[in-house]
Amino acid sequence: MRGYKMNEIPKMDEIPVTDNHIHVDPVHGEGPVAVANKFHRSGGKVMIIPNKPTWTVEGPCNFKEAMELGIKYVDEINKNTEVKAFSVLGAHPAELTRRVEAGLSLQEAELLMRDAFETAQKFVVEGKAIGIGEIGRPHYEVSSEELEVHNRLILYAMELAADADCAVQLHTETSGPEQFLEFAKMADKAGLKRSRVIKHFSGPFVLEEENHGLLNSLISTREVLGEGLEKLKASGKKIDFLMETDYMDDLTRPGAVLGPRTVPRRTKELLEKGLITEEDAYRIHIENVERTYGIDLEM
Repeated sequence: MRGYKMNEIPKMDEIPVTDNHIHVDPVHGEGPVAVANKFHRSGGKVMIIPNKPTWTVEGPCNFKEAMELGIKYVDEINKNTEVKAFSVLGAHPAELTRRVEAGLSLQEAELLMRDAFETAQKFVVEGKAIGIGEIGRPHYEVSSEELEVHNRLILYAMELAADADCAVQLHTETSGPEQFLEFAKMADKAGLKRSRVIKHFSGPFVLEEENHGLLNSLISTREVLGEGLEKLKASGKKIDFLMETDYMDDLTRPGAVLGPRTVPRRTKELLEKGLITEEDAYRIHIENVERTYGIDLEM
């Protein structure tokens, strides 16, 4: 990982602004190249892209095929745009719920999910992805029995990530310090560094006493970013978070969750208002990304 030297921090228009969690979907949305071009025209340079769930792609699709499509979309962006894209691969927790609803037992569905995580790890080892995700537990209520399965699966994904020396992106219910501590203890048990566990769609829990050493990927609303930065300023701590949109690329939900232009525009806005410095932007979009994923963002 080469990165930039801190005394050679690039100016804003040279910083590879990174959206840490953004989807692309040529079936229901505009597709990889169109989304990447919108992102780039607003100043974006790097996209971290999770594969879409199996039920959102065209035709019958298993976990491996959904991941291969995710890799394909990243390749299209890297070949046809000026954006640098990377894959994170996994199985969304709703995949388990859907299979149980379709008639599988919890045990059968758990085995399928474990196999999916192993497939994701294999792609990481092969250099086709930089992390396992999004994985986790549902943002909706499930039975206590199903929740136990999801928690076992989180631990297993973390164990696989530890073996592959890679990051994990977590999708979970709305989480605060109590849940962050729970996930941190899971990482400890799995032998995975807490700093390699990324809480996707995170609120402004940016202090270590709140996130317990996990890395926040802040949903990039003005409110969440503003509150997080205010906490960091008051504490005197360095900025240790990522930024994301969780853009769905779904034409029936235009701009959901946040549009692909949001992260670069919000970063410029924060700079113009003096809420962050260019050194802070460097840390968010380059240093934290390189350190967490073990990649080089040299453009």
